[in-house]
Amino acid sequence: HPTDEELVLQYLQRKAFCCPLPASVIPEIELSKYDPWDLPGSPEGERYFFNIRQAKYPNGSRPNRASASGYWKATGKDRQIVASRGDQVVGMKKVLVFYRGKAPNGSKTDWIMHEYRLAGAGAHACLFPNGSTVKTDDWVLCRIFRKRRATRNDLDVEQTCEGDVGDGRHRFIDFMGRRDADPTSTSHSESSCVTEVSDGCSSGDNSSCNRDPFPHRRGT
Repeated sequence: HPTDEELVLQYLQRKAFCCPLPASVIPEIELSKYDPWDLPGSPEGERYFFNIRQAKYPNGSRPNRASASGYWKATGKDRQIVASRGDQVVGMKKVLVFYRGKAPNGSKTDWIMHEYRLAGAGAHACLFPNGSTVKTDDWVLCRIFRKRRATRNDLDVEQTCEGDVGDGRHRFIDFMGRRDADPTSTSHSESSCVTEVSDGCSSGDNSSCNRDPFPHRRGT
């Protein structure tokens, strides 16, 4: 599975600043139009999506968490995501649970979402080819999965896997929840992979890629 740092630096930061993404693109969806069981991809594994947060009210900042059959409810405090190099806080992680029905009397389900957002990026905006702009802190990356209880068989498989020795090839991540991780297979447009971690966007002519998304942390 990709780490929180990989998701923020390799994918979310690049998406928010209009930089090229590594390999194929994580799908971009309007999350409020889907119940978690209707999302694209296999419901058996973890799925990853880009989403632009929409305000619940026209003049408010509170995000809309509703869907057709229920709503996402935050649980606990937001967690800081700290870069392994430089000790900078590069993102925030929010954990949410899906409830069926109308708030606040919904019925809790086993569907979990980890919502990632950039830290300290609200002053910038990304200009798209069609002329529209999106603030960088409106972009989020969502990891969605269904929680299930571990069985004895799961524990035996996990212990067996821990004893396996890798073959030195890159470990490819399937962002749509399918378990086909063969690096020699053809890449699909709806899946993506992580092969390495870097601190910023890939090199190119796009000035957004060369801008430091966390300028206020220089010199610390």
